[in-house]
Amino acid sequence: MRHHVAGYKLGRTKDQRRSLRRTMIRQLFTHERIRTTRAKAMSIRGEAERLITIARNSADGSEVDKVNARRLVAKKLGNDAEIVKKLFDDIAPRFSDRNGGYTRVLKLGPRKGDAADMAVLELVEE
Repeated sequence: MRHHVAGYKLGRTKDQRRSLRRTMIRQLFTHERIRTTRAKAMSIRGEAERLITIARNSADGSEVDKVNARRLVAKKLGNDAEIVKKLFDDIAPRFSDRNGGYTRVLKLGPRKGDAADMAVLELVEE
């Protein structure tokens, strides 16, 4: 039984999963849309939305709160200053009136080579 077992293993070790998740979230924030397998999309969706929420909520905080939020997000994304800047300056203000649900997963069907379920993970635009 899988009681209290959360997340997707994706056939990888812990370090490989962490690297994959970090890279895919960076790509999502850079391109605002990525095409990947459905399992990978579902595995990074929650963490990407949490990072957007941290960036969105820091706008109302003090200067110390803003710096702490940027450091927390930079830690999760691997100290990539450009992506952190884009997240806080471009992406988060777009969702200031939205209470969650910043991403969308659209199913594409099976991949031709191995029949893996493919999906598009994108940021919602309203």
